[in-house]
Amino acid sequence: MDAEEYRRRGKEMVDYIADYLENIRTRRVFPDVSPGYMRPLLPESAPTTGEEWDDIFKDVERVIMPGVTHWQSPYMHAYFPALNSYPSLLGDMLADAINCLGFTWASSPACTELETIVMDWLGKMIGLPQEFLHSNEQTMGGGVIQTTASESTFIALMAARTEALRRYKAKNRELSDAFINNRLVAYCSDQAHSSVEKAGLIGMVKMHFLPADEKLSLRGETLKEAITKDKEDGFIPFFLCATLGTTGSCAFDNLRELGPICDAENMWMHIDAAYAGTAFICPEFRSYMEGIEHGHSFAFNPSKWMMVHFDCTAMWVRNSGALHRTFNVDPLYLKHENSGAAIDYMHWQIPLSKRFRALKLWFVIRSFGVQGLQKHIREGVRLAKKFEMLVRADPRFEVSAERVLGMVVFRLKGENLLTEELLKRLNKSGEVHMVPASLKGRYVIRFTVTSNKTTDKDIERDWYIIRQMACVVLGQEEEEELSNTEEGKENLDEEDKIVENGKVEIKPSVPHSMYKHVARVGMLKKEFGLSLILSNVPMSPRFINGSFAAVFDNTEVLYEFAKYLADRDFSRPTMIMSPRRKLKSKGKQYSLDASVLQISAPARKPQLQSKFKQSSLDSKIEEIFENNENNENSNSNSGTSTSQEGSNSAESSSEAGDDVTNSARSQSFESQSRSPLRRQRSIKSPTEDGATEKLNGHRLICTYCGHEVCA
Repeated sequence: MDAEEYRRRGKEMVDYIADYLENIRTRRVFPDVSPGYMRPLLPESAPTTGEEWDDIFKDVERVIMPGVTHWQSPYMHAYFPALNSYPSLLGDMLADAINCLGFTWASSPACTELETIVMDWLGKMIGLPQEFLHSNEQTMGGGVIQTTASESTFIALMAARTEALRRYKAKNRELSDAFINNRLVAYCSDQAHSSVEKAGLIGMVKMHFLPADEKLSLRGETLKEAITKDKEDGFIPFFLCATLGTTGSCAFDNLRELGPICDAENMWMHIDAAYAGTAFICPEFRSYMEGIEHGHSFAFNPSKWMMVHFDCTAMWVRNSGALHRTFNVDPLYLKHENSGAAIDYMHWQIPLSKRFRALKLWFVIRSFGVQGLQKHIREGVRLAKKFEMLVRADPRFEVSAERVLGMVVFRLKGENLLTEELLKRLNKSGEVHMVPASLKGRYVIRFTVTSNKTTDKDIERDWYIIRQMACVVLGQEEEEELSNTEEGKENLDEEDKIVENGKVEIKPSVPHSMYKHVARVGMLKKEFGLSLILSNVPMSPRFINGSFAAVFDNTEVLYEFAKYLADRDFSRPTMIMSPRRKLKSKGKQYSLDASVLQISAPARKPQLQSKFKQSSLDSKIEEIFENNENNENSNSNSGTSTSQEGSNSAESSSEAGDDVTNSARSQSFESQSRSPLRRQRSIKSPTEDGATEKLNGHRLICTYCGHEVCA
């Protein structure tokens, strides 16, 4: 690829990336693949000769995208935000082109100097004490960009260990490093991230996990008791990792209580604010930082919520000398004439080499400005609060921990298995993606507002899907208008409800449409939750994928429907039996669709077996659902005109399900629950008199348009 082709292909790639991000709602957020899916899609060995770029790029959609979890999707609520932005992408594009390695000042002066300036900018933006800034010449503090928060925690622990070894060897020079290290003990909350435990394992020091209080916060008294006991047992307390915004529930350890204890015990306090740190750009959230002046190191990830894409972790220390003593290497080939006069970041980190990450951080800060970033953060918090309000209004759910910032932790009331089953079904659907956590033995679901594309409609759409799936898990046949139940209103915050004439009502801002009976009884039955049955063809055992039925109001599924049809084989016409053909025996089970309708009917309505309506799966979908609600009013002759009008829709749907014909007799095929689509009118058969033409008693279907054709 020469420069000219690179110009052309680069522009094509930018267009592809922009289209991908702007149309990401059309993609399934969680991939429907199994381990090893990619191996049969690629050759066993690398190509001997180079391939054409067109052939390579075609495989992005064929091989890569089917296995991608789309973290930028507004329906992605798992883990934590991992946002990007166009300025960030452009910054890395330039950094990749320059491709300098900034391990020393001399290896690339701009790489080092921009990082020191941008880290001071960011430190001031979040309100860090002056001791953490490069510009404060009275201290040895400063900031550095690491790869991850996990790495920052490990670096802090190693620096703390170095300082502890120095102190105790100064008291008794006969003590070996191994003897002291064997007695060192570090602390963190039982809600801390797993990377803290990993840091202790790699650093070969004992780690004590201290119980958090009822608000999942580590308190000073708990730490003090643990230190007292460990000192009595001959251990040496040397390190505490305090968390601002825990992974499980976004809880905050109490720095005001923990900090003075660490000072008194000469312990290093590292503060991990991986997710929550971005929020401190907004002054109203800085109260969670009270006590930070006691910290020795602080880290958060702009690569999470700040729209700077991975990897980028901002870490500050009050005394960079501890890092130098821990990671200092000084071979001749790394020396330069300004050694000591300028920062050499190789002494601040584990790897030697360093990417030019400061460029993308610089581009983002300048593009959005402080006010733009504040607006972005506040919008994420507002959307999370809205989701929390929706959860509290449904008496089947509970919010398991105080909502803080952009994360809501919720669960179904009752046994853990219910919530676990709910989450498994939701993730399997591919419509939304969330992950669990365990809080004091309770299985909970973490809902994090991650995407900068998320809107109010996205939150409402996701909550609708969650509620519908909860009906399936709980075996409920019909959803109540939960916003109008007394229990639902009891769970609302005061600011989300109004009282008129002694009657509690939800504020108009609450989307009342979310609580209406959008889905009828039939839709919420387990059988219909898995798939919709061709009820107008009693002798056919075929199922159609319920996610494509035109009873929803989210047009994104149309794209999935087009893909589905593209993969089907329509090379032959399909004969479908007349919808007016009657069952020969009421007692004999001829097909799964007939049996499901019989099972779905209440026991007091036995006439359903002979009088269920022979209507098609067309625009009059309401009539199908009415069979489950008002079967006593059904009439076997009343569906004739509907059958004729909509038979084409049913038959083309049956054709789409041709590949599952045989196995449907023995088992139900589980299709993924989809959000509602708008109903669409089916097209009548193009015959002059409107009558259905038949061939040997059967209708002939066009393989391309799905319409009935004349013999």
